[in-house]
Formats: sequence, C-alpha cells, structure tokens
Amino acid sequence: MGKKQFKTEVSDLLNLIIHSLYSNREIFLRELISNASDAIDKLKYLSLSDEKLKGFSFDPAINISFDSDAKTLTISDNGIGMDEEDLNSNLGTIASSGTKKFLAALGDDAKKNSNLIGQFGVGFYSAFMVASHVTVISRKAGADSAFKWESDGKATYTVSEATRAEQGTDIILKLNEEGEDYANRWQLETLIRKYSDHIAYPIYLEYDQETYKDEKDADGNPVKEVEHKREQVNSASALWTRPKSSITDEEYKEFYKNNYSDSDDPLFYVHTHAEGATEYTTLFYIPKKAPFDMYYADYRPGVKLYVKRVYITDDDKELLPTYLRFVRGVIDSEDLPLNVSREILQENRIMTAIRNGSVKKLLGEFKKLADGNPELYNEFISQYNRPLKEGLYSDWANRESLLELIRYKSSEVDGYTSLAAYKERMKDGQKAIYYISGAKEEILRGSPLIASYKEKGYEVLIMDDEIDDLVAGMIHDYKDLPLKAINKSGAVDDMKEGGEKKAEEASPLKDKLMKQLSAQVKDVIISSRLASDTAAVLVSDENDPSFQMQRLLKQMGGGEGMDDFKPILEVNPSNSLVMKLEATEDEQEASSLARIILDQAFIAEGILPKDPTGFVKELTRILGK
Repeated sequence: MGKKQFKTEVSDLLNLIIHSLYSNREIFLRELISNASDAIDKLKYLSLSDEKLKGFSFDPAINISFDSDAKTLTISDNGIGMDEEDLNSNLGTIASSGTKKFLAALGDDAKKNSNLIGQFGVGFYSAFMVASHVTVISRKAGADSAFKWESDGKATYTVSEATRAEQGTDIILKLNEEGEDYANRWQLETLIRKYSDHIAYPIYLEYDQETYKDEKDADGNPVKEVEHKREQVNSASALWTRPKSSITDEEYKEFYKNNYSDSDDPLFYVHTHAEGATEYTTLFYIPKKAPFDMYYADYRPGVKLYVKRVYITDDDKELLPTYLRFVRGVIDSEDLPLNVSREILQENRIMTAIRNGSVKKLLGEFKKLADGNPELYNEFISQYNRPLKEGLYSDWANRESLLELIRYKSSEVDGYTSLAAYKERMKDGQKAIYYISGAKEEILRGSPLIASYKEKGYEVLIMDDEIDDLVAGMIHDYKDLPLKAINKSGAVDDMKEGGEKKAEEASPLKDKLMKQLSAQVKDVIISSRLASDTAAVLVSDENDPSFQMQRLLKQMGGGEGMDDFKPILEVNPSNSLVMKLEATEDEQEASSLARIILDQAFIAEGILPKDPTGFVKELTRILGK
C-alpha cells in the first residue's frame, strides 16, 4: 500500500517527543496501557449500545510480553481495534484540533510541560522515545480483516494487510538503546504497579522463567528448563469503588497523576458515595494549576461517566456545569441505563440529580476549605476565582453558596478578601459595598476616587477581572447591602453632604464645561469627593456599560454602538486648574482648559485621548503661558 507522509504537525510532535519532551521516559508504558484500557472501554460500551455489536462477548485483558534477545516489547489488548481508515486517521494524522494549541502550550520549556501530552490523546507517540521502530497490528471488532501500521517515527509510515485472530491491537516496539532496559520482567512489573495498578482490566505479563533440574546433562552441567508464565500484575480494581478508609492519600494522588497526565499532586480531592433515591459514587480532583485550555471554547472536559463500573463517556460537557470545567474525576452511577446516550444524558432525571448533588457537594467542600484552611484556599482562588464568578450568572440556584466563595482584592487588605469579611470591616453607618472596576489593578489602585473613599474610612473592592462588571451587576447586593461602583454615577451622591446637590444644579461651572464638552461627555457633575490635586475623573452613567465592559464587548466583536455611550465628567471645583477655567473669560483658553481636564481624566483611566497630539499641543500652550 506504499509509504505515506505524516502530517507536518505529527512530524513536529514526534521530533519534540523523541528529543526533548519527556524527562521521564518510563511514562511511555503508562500511556500505551491507558490507550489499551480505553480501547476495551469502548468495546464494552458498544457491546451494550451499538446494534451491530450488541451481545459481543469477550474477556477484557491487556497482555504485555517481551523478548530480551530481540529487544522487543509488545502491548496487546482485545478492545475495539482499528481498521485501515482508523490507522490512517489516528496514527498518520492527529485529528484533534487542539494539536497546534498543544504545541504552542508547551512553549520553550518542554520538559516542564511534558504532562500536557496526555491531555491531547497523543500518548501513543511516546513509544518513539524508547523504540526505533513501531509496528501496530489491529483488527476492528466486527471486521474480518486486520491491518498493520509501521513507522520509524521520522517522516513516513506504511499501512498494509495483516492477520490477527481476534479483535484488538498489538503494539510491537523495537527498542532502541534508551529503551533496552524495558525488556526486563522486573522493570515492567515495577512500572505496571506504579502507573497502572488502578486499571480496571487485568494486565498480564508474559515471560520465560529459567529453572535448573537436579539432574545433569552428558557434560555434567545442570539441566536447564524454561517455563513460560503469564501472571496478572495489577490489582484491577477501580479505586473509587473501594471504601475511603482503605485508600491511602498516596493512592489517591497516584490515581490522579496517572489518569490525568499531571506531574503535580492535586490541590485536594473529594470522594463521595451517595445513597437514597439515587445511588452514585464520585471522586473529584482539583488540579494544582488551572488546565491550560480552561478558557478555550473547545476545552476538554475532565470528568468521566461510568454506569456500574462500565465506562460511558469522558467527552460530555453536561456532567458538571461549565464553570466547574476545571474539576477532574469520575462519576459512577448505579441507576442510569447502560445504553444511555449523550442526548438522553442532558434530560435524564437521574443524571440531573447526580449533577445537582455533585455541584452542591463540591461547593460545600470549597467552603469547608475556605473556613478551615485559608492558605490552601488562597491557592485554589488564585487559579479558579474567575470560573466561580462565572457561576454567579449561570447558576442562580447556587448563588448564595458562590457569593461566599468568590474573592476580591481590596484597598484595605493584602491578598484576597470575601464579601463577608468586607461586611465585618464596614464603617458604622456605611450603607453599601463599594467597588471600582477596570482593566488594570495598578491603575485602579491609583484612582483618585479610591483615595477619597479611603479618606472617609470606606473600603473599596478592586475588580480588575474583565468579567467583574458583568458579575457585579448580577450580584446586585450581598445580605441586603447594595454593591455600588464608585466609578459610576450612582455612587456620587453617597459622598455629598446636605444642600450640595441643589447648589450643583445651578452651577455656572457645569454650564461652562457642558458648553465646551457637550459633544464628548454625557453630563458634568460637580464633585465633593475628590482631593484638591485631582481636577476630574470619568464615571459611567449608572445604566450604561462601564469602560471595561465596552472594551470587552469590542474585543468580542460585539462592540457595535459602544461609541454612543459617552462618559460623565466629574470635576473638582477646588482644583486650581478647574478654578482657572471657571474664572477665565477667554473662550479659547476655556476650550483648551476643558479639553486638558477631560483628556487627563481619560489618561487616568488608562485610556488614550482620541487626539493625543492635539492634547500635547494644548497642554504645551497652556504651560507656556
């Protein structure tokens, strides 16, 4: 059938894997055994759900054998198998759209990021770290013929017809110098127990054991006898089905690292067995570092669904809500039908109960962690604060729980603070939770508005996450306390004292500024909350999107009409520049001063004036006078 070229992406990937990716070469065996287990999972599922394979009977097993003289290692399974088309699409190309993202995600420090490979389902290629040549012989379940795939891991591969007695796949590695040590019984036994003891199917190791009889041959040497042995190496029990009391912390961690291709221990884990109207078991892990694809639209879900220990799917984004997409683990139901489809899952009453129960359990465990181990919770929040905030506008049923979990930066304390802690620190008589939102923390912390609130003893939350504006609007209030953005017009009156509002309404200063700036601003407010060294700040109308929200919508391609929202200019009448404007009778000078005051306010927001050159000229002219 001739040689075929690898896709460029595969060639790049193979080169990376062989030369620099894996700092720990022995992981190749874990990857190949994991693939074999997945193949058996698929056949087991299809034998229950696919009309063509219903009732297909087989005895699931993974078999490993080696030849130390020939320097070969073979990993065999009797799972779903592959036909010619599968071999070309699965091994000749990498079908996943995430491959380029994978290569990009590795960055310069390939070894540091080696754990990423398993997340993309390309673990098969790790075989080339220890093999100079790889042969795959496979027969698809239900098919009459088998096919052979061969490659040296360089530029080409071949696919040809072959023979295999039953369905399944053999992967035959011709070991290179770095891989010769793996044609060894003790080495293989150690690695299987280390990485794959949890695999739910028996893993057998075949080897020849030499013994010597008491009798001697004609030359007087002991007679050697070779006995072929096949022994099960792993315990073949699903970890989550065992009682919690029988599982060590180390076993929990090893299960996570081996199943989720992570070199780090999990931050923490939650193992639950629920009984009653719905019976199910869950084992959830929180990764120490956020999954690299957490903010990709095509993120890979991290939870596998089993029914009575039969694998169903690991590609369903409905098993947990989207904002918990960072959770890894297992859901095993006793009550779902074995032939449940993805469409049925979304509407299934039992699955809904499992999902709701799992969410409440996870959020409850997060709260326990926050109360009992604040240091570890801060680690958690540093990675997952934003997804939890997403839950506030997507999971109304758990709003109250989520409000206790999210954290914000503050003008008064280091690190993160909760809304509950803010409320406890509030000044007597304070009637709102104040916050400021925007793009960059350093700009927000330097805002003249914060200085004026701190002067009066009011704490201000710093909301520098791009989704904070949207979320704060959804929160609206916390324990009957309204949330007020100090950079929106609704908070201005909170700092006024009696009679000031009436005086402002007839202010000649306001009239003069509106005359000069009516095309650029929606309104002018005379401020009583700004320090004397601040001429003006920009605020948004209470009903308009903030500057941050406008920027976000433009970035997302939904910014049509955003330019129609004009800011409100809040001016300080006691500032010398503003006083100069108020006093001047020169129309040109009034125009220049008004423009400088407005453009300075834009710059303080981290926004470039619409005409920077014009601003500099006007500023130079005024300073020259």
